[in-house]
Amino acid sequence: MNTPSVDSPFAALLATQLTLGLPVELVALTPTYVPQMAQLESLAHSHPMSEGSLADCFGHLYRVLGLKLRAGLDANTNAASDPDSVDGLLGFAIVQQIVDEVTLLDICLLPSQQGKGYGKLLLKAVVTSAKASGAVVLMLEVRESNLAARALYQKAGFIESGRRKGYYPIAGGKEDAILMDLAITQE
Repeated sequence: MNTPSVDSPFAALLATQLTLGLPVELVALTPTYVPQMAQLESLAHSHPMSEGSLADCFGHLYRVLGLKLRAGLDANTNAASDPDSVDGLLGFAIVQQIVDEVTLLDICLLPSQQGKGYGKLLLKAVVTSAKASGAVVLMLEVRESNLAARALYQKAGFIESGRRKGYYPIAGGKEDAILMDLAITQE
């Protein structure tokens, strides 16, 4: 599968800088990656997005950023390599931008790659991309029980801005969605 570069010269330079010295690369994903994204979703989330929903996340309002193993590295030479990776795809992030508001719709990372700083890397790329696109706020929602993700977002400067009561299904009931915002300053 041919992986496109990140969609602008600035974004490509940023992606290179963020992953300098790491065995991974940030790339813009295309709809051809939907089956791999769906497979990764099913491994990482208790209630994954469907292929159809993922396919709907491509278009002029959306950006889909992938985290892949660097080309040419294999399981014997690459500390980040994972036999469960989906054609080298370790994770992805989906954002939607409407005027100057960006919403992080999904951030997904292969479970075996969680806790290694790759979620932080994806989030930093999303924030930097939002800033470069002229956004003034980056919004997201996260399951109340997802303490690791909430801690990641708080460390990045997100603040809780609201709740959706009983929004997410869980075994035996529902749990709240925590709404979080990050104000983006343009310099």
